[in-house]
Amino acid sequence: MEKLSPYLFAFDIDGVVADTMGAFIDIAHNEYGINGLRKEDITSYWLEECLPVPEEIVWEIVDRLIKTPLDAGLKPIEGAKEALMAFYEDVGSLTFVTARPENDGIGLWLSEMLSSIPEDHIHIIATGEHDKKTGILKEHGFRYFVEDNLDTCKQLYKEGIGAIVFDQPWNRNETPFKRITSWNELMKLTGLVE
Repeated sequence: MEKLSPYLFAFDIDGVVADTMGAFIDIAHNEYGINGLRKEDITSYWLEECLPVPEEIVWEIVDRLIKTPLDAGLKPIEGAKEALMAFYEDVGSLTFVTARPENDGIGLWLSEMLSSIPEDHIHIIATGEHDKKTGILKEHGFRYFVEDNLDTCKQLYKEGIGAIVFDQPWNRNETPFKRITSWNELMKLTGLVE
């Protein structure tokens, strides 16, 4: 199989690089006493639709994860740091496109996680909306995007951008997109590992 060029990749953050849903569950348990939540219960990207958690608590936790991810205990998804370092060593920079409304908090989080990469080699574009990702990716010439939101993947696909779904419980519907279950799988697709 032909390898995909690492130079043509950009990445989503939440649900791909950052274990945002895992952090949500930890905060709900540790600070709100909400027990029994599992990642497998998150069958929708919209937490208030699928979890037995009051909507105001959902938004309080999400707000913390957006504004202060370091303080909220956000952790990387297994293998993300090592894979991103391999992409960086090959390409010389990393680009992230996120639907977060601002990149300050997540920028600090990424800089700490990837502390050996100069900050000016980590590019974060906060669109504020999922629908704006496609235009940004096209504008910057990216051909592949690793994403966990199927609606975004559908938009990318329509515009000729290779959507690669990072498998999560909330995106397990049948899709025509390439699906990966780990960062190691992505590195194999790009030839960064055998």
